[in-house]
Amino acid sequence: MKPLFIAVIICVSTVMVKGQAVTGQTTVTKWQYGKNGAVSITYDDGSYNQFKYALPVMERLGLPATFFIVTGGMPGSKYHGQFIGRPVKTIIAESATIPTNAQNFLERCSAAGYLGYKGTITYHTKAAGLYDDGKTDQAFKLMDELYAKVRHGGFKPGYQPCDEVLQEKGSTWEDFRRDAAKGYEFASHSITHAGMPGLDSVNIVYELTKSKEEIRNQMGEKYTFSSEVPYGYENARVMSIAYKIYPALRNRMPEPWLTELDRPSKKTPAVNDRDYVQWQREINTRAPLQLMQSWVDTTVARNDTWLVLVIHGVEGLGYEARPVSLLDTYFQYIKIFDKKLWVATFGDVTKYMREREAAAVQSEINNGKLKITLCQSLDKKMYNLPLTLKTYVPYGWKRVHVKQGKRLQSVKTNKDKKGTYLLYQATPNSEPITLSGFKYFPPQTVE
Repeated sequence: MKPLFIAVIICVSTVMVKGQAVTGQTTVTKWQYGKNGAVSITYDDGSYNQFKYALPVMERLGLPATFFIVTGGMPGSKYHGQFIGRPVKTIIAESATIPTNAQNFLERCSAAGYLGYKGTITYHTKAAGLYDDGKTDQAFKLMDELYAKVRHGGFKPGYQPCDEVLQEKGSTWEDFRRDAAKGYEFASHSITHAGMPGLDSVNIVYELTKSKEEIRNQMGEKYTFSSEVPYGYENARVMSIAYKIYPALRNRMPEPWLTELDRPSKKTPAVNDRDYVQWQREINTRAPLQLMQSWVDTTVARNDTWLVLVIHGVEGLGYEARPVSLLDTYFQYIKIFDKKLWVATFGDVTKYMREREAAAVQSEINNGKLKITLCQSLDKKMYNLPLTLKTYVPYGWKRVHVKQGKRLQSVKTNKDKKGTYLLYQATPNSEPITLSGFKYFPPQTVE
């Protein structure tokens, strides 16, 4: 028996039939648990009805989600909306003799919501959009109209935030901490939902850094990973600042291995020459259920697609509000593909992809066992998500003991056209993984 055993070891470790995998060959699967694609359900603005109506549906179905919340209006928040710069009275006075131009627009637009009057924030929002679209003359004219109206007493005194801030009324930080403990991700959507292309650099930094600090103080460092700059802007100046503050932005992820199709894009993932494609689709009043379901079908049919769903209003509250009955039906449709789709938070999918792209795997065979080493080059304090490994094992192994440190798994093997394999979870930059299974079956004699 001893010579036969040695012969089999040599066979499985050094010989590969054409088209089949070598024993020990290990890869990190494209998606967690070896699934076909990924889906992230994301909500913008943190309106109260998202938590009152939509979250219970997701809880019932066991679906995670990411909530991008506006932090400044929450009860108990330390940081609120404010203008960082010269006294607004000075800016108002100057506007009487100096028209708005390229040199003073960002200052005036940044100050617009904090001039001491109600209703001025809408001018800021509109002007920021015009400026981002390259319609600078129109943006300048709108600022001139605003400041003229202020000088002539056209507004009531006070401060009025934008609608998105008001729509959060009813929620508390305690509510968010409770929901986060259930596995939901909370992330920044700025302090005031400002139109950031219309802000100067110092006010962009304030909106983003102080929102991040608020979330860190209220919920912990874990929830400072992701952010969405309001209105989905991809403005290059704004993004260059935001990238330095948050590790992940839903607005833009300039990874060389990722194709991005944003919400307005008419393209589909049909043509993609990179490892991954992030496909953002908005669940709004112009998206019928059948179209929404087709997004899921496409994601299931491919193996490179990350479907990022964007939801705002729910049950009449918020932008483009959708009824919870429609969301319920749609989420149930997603659950049908539970075995093929990895539904995870925006942050977790981002971490998994980045870890996989930065991973290195080595394997060796010793005394009938497989030893796998898994490393990744990213900051392991931030990127600590387990990865799914696919390892080909000797054809006689039916079930495999997977040991990494003190963790022991018992995993059933599967077969594909390349051979016998198993899928299992492993932690990068930790102890080596040892795989051990049943004895090898002796090779059959061909007569």
